[in-house]
Amino acid sequence: MARYYRYRLPPWARHCLFVVEKCTLPILIFQLVRTLFFPTTLDVFLLGILVGLFIAFYLEWI
Repeated sequence: MARYYRYRLPPWARHCLFVVEKCTLPILIFQLVRTLFFPTTLDVFLLGILVGLFIAFYLEWI
């Protein structure tokens, strides 16, 4: 089974992936600050998803 390779994607999908990768950290920081001041269940859940997404991009799983 072949490993996922992001450069095989069409150019428009690759561009969208790069944009999401670059926007993840600022959104993660904003969500962390929001969760610290107004902790709700939705905020904690969203923060967990964003942390997982950031780690996946950092380790190049996506």
